[in-house]
Amino acid sequence: MPDMLGRVGLISVAAAKELINSVHYAVTGVDTVRLENSVGRVLASDIKSNEDLPAFSRSTMDGYALRSSDTFGATESVPAYLNVKHEVFMGKMPDFKVNTGESAKIPTGGMLPDGADSVLMLEHTQKLNDDMIEVVRAVAPKDNTVSRGEDVKTGELIFKKGHQLRPQDAGVLAALGISKVTVFKLPKVAIISTGDEIVPPEGNINPGQVRDINAYTLAALVKVNGGESLIMGIYRDDFDTMSEALSKSLNSSDMVLLTGGSSVGTMDLTPKIINSLGLPGVIFHGVAIKPGKPTIFGVVNEKPVFGLPGHPSAVMVAFDVFVKGALRKLSGLTEDSVSEYAGRIRAHIAKNISSMPGREDHIWVKVETRDGKLWAIPILGKSGLINTMVKADGFIVIGADKRGISEGDFVDVRLFQR
Repeated sequence: MPDMLGRVGLISVAAAKELINSVHYAVTGVDTVRLENSVGRVLASDIKSNEDLPAFSRSTMDGYALRSSDTFGATESVPAYLNVKHEVFMGKMPDFKVNTGESAKIPTGGMLPDGADSVLMLEHTQKLNDDMIEVVRAVAPKDNTVSRGEDVKTGELIFKKGHQLRPQDAGVLAALGISKVTVFKLPKVAIISTGDEIVPPEGNINPGQVRDINAYTLAALVKVNGGESLIMGIYRDDFDTMSEALSKSLNSSDMVLLTGGSSVGTMDLTPKIINSLGLPGVIFHGVAIKPGKPTIFGVVNEKPVFGLPGHPSAVMVAFDVFVKGALRKLSGLTEDSVSEYAGRIRAHIAKNISSMPGREDHIWVKVETRDGKLWAIPILGKSGLINTMVKADGFIVIGADKRGISEGDFVDVRLFQR
């Protein structure tokens, strides 16, 4: 039986995610950025190496470059003896060859000279004089060395299109001589606040009014998840006013987030407005999740639109569960199985928590260490309270197939981004 908004029951979180992921979005354009500004950006094209890395065979230890066959059988009781004919200097190409019975002093990172196939560590030698060493341990070919192209070979695919660059990736690109990369533009996310009671954060408020919390919470979430936010302002619960605001936002952004106006009530206009502005319109309205039940998802001309609840805690949950995935897809980021588990830790739950079967519950928790074990301390409170978010380090999820969890059970804590 349809509810007060005409919805025929709530859909599961899994079904909602599947619908969000199945929709085609108009991915943003591309930019070229310098390497020092590239971390966190998403590659718009494959990157292949144009050279070998390292570009030359080199030593990984301070020691002596030599022919490994000259050390075979060498021990402390039966050492081998080698002449020290040359020395390798950092940043310079050796202009000599190591012949049988010879060695060359070499520093870590020094270029391996012709004729040498390994490096003997200083610790495994005794210096007899300036021209001869005693070898007390044998080495095999390529011991204590890195060969040319052993790390990366010319033509090798380094990163695929859709890869989000990390600090270590910037280091690899620098090593390959790449100082600029082509990346997708950051998605622009318009944020609309609705409600006759909502006022800007600055200044005094009158009885019955509340400051706009959600716009600034969402702007921060958008930033840490690879987008640019556009705070469009606060609009009255009026069809024409909200319709104009949404239309303007769609024209200036790649995604729109509306807060308020998604729950049951006479002022609930969001679904009607989304449907009036383009196809396919509202995809779903209402999810079996707490908090965040009245979440709306729609698409207007290939641009995703989310109607989020009014309570700040529900907004944070809805963003993490639903919006984040759409934003990542919109940014050009390819599917990454690891990202689903990033920022999670295992801890014991500190008390019993009951849950309603058929609904996915998200519970704020604070993480503490007790007797060498991690414990997740539930921070419970009414959905309209905001201080619970500040006290929490993250949240846990009680699946729709469970009736709750018992004190001492292991739980996955999804830590907030910093």
